[in-house]
Amino acid sequence: MSELIPGYTIRTGGVDRALLLKFMQRTYKELFPEQDFSHLARTVEQYYSKETPLWWVDLANQQENYPSPLTPRPSPLTVACLWAGNAIDQVQGDRYTHIFLLYVEPEHRRRGIATALMHYAENWAKKRGDRQIGLQVFQNNQSALNLYNQIGYQSTSIWMVKTLAP
Repeated sequence: MSELIPGYTIRTGGVDRALLLKFMQRTYKELFPEQDFSHLARTVEQYYSKETPLWWVDLANQQENYPSPLTPRPSPLTVACLWAGNAIDQVQGDRYTHIFLLYVEPEHRRRGIATALMHYAENWAKKRGDRQIGLQVFQNNQSALNLYNQIGYQSTSIWMVKTLAP
């Protein structure tokens, strides 16, 4: 564990699929509140592995003044995560890092956590030799679009869908 930004620590990995799923569902529920996202469990099951790094952000110093060193301490209060994976650039054929999920609890937003996590993931991608990092963002998620534009991301394609009648 190390400090991400003042007041928050970052830790790598762990196999807490339930927390990852909870954060994924919260992300989508904020954008599409009426939708059922139970199917995201299949996404986690299919794509989460040792090759898809996951970083958790916890509140710092929350356990320091705990009453007794012999008393079990509660688990850390996790407030954010970033889950990355691998993709192949369909033009160049190079592997690159793809961001599956970036989530920050609403009460911890606008404090620099998402920006710090993105820089953390970018540094990780550079160290492993990737020349780009990509992600998908919904057009109606203006705060995410603002963040990504502010830290240098550019649109390179448009994902189009067509609803098919039964």
